[in-house]
Amino acid sequence: MDLPEPRWPRRLSPRLVQAVATLGPLGRRLPAPGTWGSAAGLLYTFVFFRFLGWGETLVITLLLCYVGVGFTGEAARLMGRTDPGEVNLDEFLVMPLVFLGAHPGSAGVWPAWVTPVLGFALFRGFDILKPLGIHGLQRWPGGWGIMVDDVVAALYSCLALHLLALAWRHWH
Repeated sequence: MDLPEPRWPRRLSPRLVQAVATLGPLGRRLPAPGTWGSAAGLLYTFVFFRFLGWGETLVITLLLCYVGVGFTGEAARLMGRTDPGEVNLDEFLVMPLVFLGAHPGSAGVWPAWVTPVLGFALFRGFDILKPLGIHGLQRWPGGWGIMVDDVVAALYSCLALHLLALAWRHWH
């Protein structure tokens, strides 16, 4: 795959690039940085995307993911590793994709708290286990490999969340 990485992050301070890519102390100082990045992403989702439609959420998130490719790729280059565990901007940015069309209370399928908890758990499961071809996406170069596997994990989580809601409606 020959996807050029954005070069603009190289003009930024290495310290700033790494701070953004690791969400500061969430990636650098806490255990399980991907989980903390996802938790911060959950809050980000429900603060900034709660009242947006799925189309707006998709466009905004994918544009921000392109920015994430730049930051995560440059941070990985600076750290001398392919996909450093401390880099958790990817988990943060993709969380809105998990909830496309499934905001709490919008469908009345189950109590409102179930949607964020279940979506978070599904995403962490797909992100950690990397089934259904997700693992292979990490082979994409630099920041693309760091971001794309999380985008697909988020979309699989969204699909699973909708299928579970459909099954719940059917059986209850």
